[in-house]
Amino acid sequence: MEETLRKLRKNLEPIYGKGESEAIIRLIFSYVKGWRLTDMLIHQKEELSDFVKKEIDQILERLLKYEPIQYITGETRFYGMDMKIKPGVLIPRPETEELADLIIEENRDREDLHVLDLCTGSGCLAIALARNLPFSKVTAVDFSEEAVEVAKENSEKLKTRVKVVKADIFESQNFSDSSDKFDIIVSNPPYVMDKEALHMERNVLDYEPHEAIFVRDDEPLRFYIRIADIAKEKLKIDGKLYLEINPLLSEEMMNLLKSKGFEDIRILRDSFGKNRFAACLLI
Repeated sequence: MEETLRKLRKNLEPIYGKGESEAIIRLIFSYVKGWRLTDMLIHQKEELSDFVKKEIDQILERLLKYEPIQYITGETRFYGMDMKIKPGVLIPRPETEELADLIIEENRDREDLHVLDLCTGSGCLAIALARNLPFSKVTAVDFSEEAVEVAKENSEKLKTRVKVVKADIFESQNFSDSSDKFDIIVSNPPYVMDKEALHMERNVLDYEPHEAIFVRDDEPLRFYIRIADIAKEKLKIDGKLYLEINPLLSEEMMNLLKSKGFEDIRILRDSFGKNRFAACLLI
């Protein structure tokens, strides 16, 4: 095993750095052997079978082509949950965990909340809210067939009763009964401008779904305009809208939400100090 570890570190660290490489190595051994870090330490002097070595070599070959480890293993970790993921579906980010934290912290004492998650992707945010907001009823929406399939699988796997709906928010808002009103609407839509791709990593550009990440430079708030309009129609009075946003467009987001008539608008920073979230009320 020690020889395999040296090989992995030698090849991965120049691309991913030391910290991320160690995290990837732990995921490899969890996937191939079912081992946690303590198991790796216990077995570090042992020889791996030829079959396991070959499997790890195949994974390494894919990693050296910048394929995300989450797509290789078919799993990702979000908010303490092991979730399914596959190519064509956006890999959840730590920033979105912070958005879940924000919503749960501000609403944990309320019961029977009706929540709508637009552009749900893997369903990670909808499921985190369903598991942590008492007796909540959560509806998750995405236009992607792959995303809807994965979100349903994750909801079933994690035993949540999230209603997953396939719909294009630009063509319809028939993802619930027309009389339904929501206490909370949340969205992490595509918000990275095309011009920002120049500064992004190959694992994102070469493998993750562009339609779940990027927006055209000439209409960067396209999704937010539509989401704000849906929120005005679908939120209850005193209902809350929470958004993950592009830090480069935080002032524009503030102005947009003001223009749509929302109140108590807040732009909030993530753990890196970037303006990453917007929250507001419909009064």
